[in-house]
Amino acid sequence: MNRKLQILLFITLLPFVAFSQAGDTLHIKKGWNFGALPAVSYNTDLGFQYGALVNLFHYGDGSRYPVYDHSLYLEASRYTKGSGLLRFSYDSDRLLHGIKTTFDLSYLPEQAVSFFGFNGYDAVFNKAWEDDTDPAYKSRVFYRHKREMWRLVTNLSGKLLTDKILWSAGLDLYSITTSSVDVDRLNRGKNEEDKLPTIAEQPGLYEKYSQWGLFPANELKGGTFTALKAGLVYDSRDFEPNPMHGIWTDIILSVSPKVLSNLNEGFVQLSITHRQYFTVVKEKLSFVYRLSYQQKIGGHIPFYALPFLITTQLKSAYSEGLGGDGSLRGVMRNRVVGEGIIYGNAEFRWKFYKTRIWNQNIYCGLNAFVDAGQVVDKVPIDYNILSLDPTSQADDYFAPDTEKLHWSGGIGLKLVMNENFIISGEFGQALNEQDGKNGIYIGLNYLF
Repeated sequence: MNRKLQILLFITLLPFVAFSQAGDTLHIKKGWNFGALPAVSYNTDLGFQYGALVNLFHYGDGSRYPVYDHSLYLEASRYTKGSGLLRFSYDSDRLLHGIKTTFDLSYLPEQAVSFFGFNGYDAVFNKAWEDDTDPAYKSRVFYRHKREMWRLVTNLSGKLLTDKILWSAGLDLYSITTSSVDVDRLNRGKNEEDKLPTIAEQPGLYEKYSQWGLFPANELKGGTFTALKAGLVYDSRDFEPNPMHGIWTDIILSVSPKVLSNLNEGFVQLSITHRQYFTVVKEKLSFVYRLSYQQKIGGHIPFYALPFLITTQLKSAYSEGLGGDGSLRGVMRNRVVGEGIIYGNAEFRWKFYKTRIWNQNIYCGLNAFVDAGQVVDKVPIDYNILSLDPTSQADDYFAPDTEKLHWSGGIGLKLVMNENFIISGEFGQALNEQDGKNGIYIGLNYLF
């Protein structure tokens, strides 16, 4: 996705910092405060993106600042060719006495969501097939399909034994529709030489997998399911948005029963995630890392649900991968998909400048990171299925038993208002060309 205009908008905020007066003294905030950011970009196939996001924080009487009482988040954006995002999120530890409440309702229509197959490097990525300047070009949307998703994510947590040991419970609802890319819609208004080939002329990987029977027939158009979550959490972080010290570890069991879905078979997953934060220089520099393991322990996960990462609280609009801004930055989104995955992130975070602008507490931060992940339990594939399609060569699509760690690294810039509204710009570089080249991500919040 081309994010150049969003980057320019991000950079335009920095002069306000340059002409302000530095200082470390916090101005205590009370009542309602908010931060906003426009969403403007352009993509050759999806068109222009327009929209905005707003995050409102209520600090009550200010006695807990920078901890807030309530956070309300609204994001709305749309591409002129039909993709978009509509999201409302709420977070509070004051709505219910002694219970932390999170709620996220999103509508996510995507005309061209990534699909690279299953099991990481076992599925071959041929970049020439998407490059319209290469003689081997097939289609810019060869590794894409259409997806429309409604999603509700909820979570409650409260004290179990101590203030640091918590119980966690939640209910997630998904309604997903999948189909081939609507090429006719994406081609509207384009010059003839820029148009995408039709699906009949050039089927993509989604159509190939459908033809080869790698998707069960009842999954081809998507489905609905409910996930019931229960878990244990250990949380000793000093400050949630950007901790300087502490541990945040959770063990979550997610059950998606057949009776609460239109699936032929339900499924059960386990997620274990450990995060730790170390102060290197007081109030200035920290080192943080995250290690996570997610595993199917029963049933059958439909292909469209395999990328989803189990979480108790969404940090961004999407929680899926591996690959992309929520997991392996710089690796293509959803490049690493399997029934069991491991991944890790390590980064240094430096608050290099603090100031106050218009009675708002501001700081600028830099982060440098390394990410890695791998499929450890693969989706079963019968590679003999290609015998049904004599026009395809197996080694164009499959490289069995080649999966290994996927690595990426990069840097980021943060502009933070009142400790909680965190504008984030990050650049990630994949270290293997099978994972793509790089990624630029503009959004909110630290990764974890």
